[in-house]
Amino acid sequence: MTATDPALTALAQSWCALSLLHGKIEAHVERALQTKHGLSVREYSLLDVLNRQHDGEGGHLQMKQVADAVVLSQSATTRLVTRLEERGLLSRYLCPTDRRGIYTDVSESGAALLAEARPTNDAALREALDEAARNPELAPLVKAVETLRVPA
Repeated sequence: MTATDPALTALAQSWCALSLLHGKIEAHVERALQTKHGLSVREYSLLDVLNRQHDGEGGHLQMKQVADAVVLSQSATTRLVTRLEERGLLSRYLCPTDRRGIYTDVSESGAALLAEARPTNDAALREALDEAARNPELAPLVKAVETLRVPA
């Protein structure tokens, strides 16, 4: 393949379209969450991921797993956890079976804020997807997002 290969150009254009869709959605959702709840998309995502933990086997996530789930580095995730902990939305504690491990749980106020923010997130996501679907270049990507089913 060369730099002017039509297949490479098509692939690059497709990647740019996907990146554009992501950026448009994230910016729209960010504005809605910030305006109504004082949360960033990353903060909302982190609260959502941590809120889905459970006390059963494998139910608490290690920081690397949390970082992977919110698509941040471990250090950025730790800084984000610290900020949310300082706001009283999260708490950290030592793993009862491995004193080297630290778990993070959503506090009652964090769970309440997440519950208030979830309809805003969902509505903003729907609005952003509907807007993007009107763009012929993004419409196939929107359709793919809408039909994608993540394994349970």
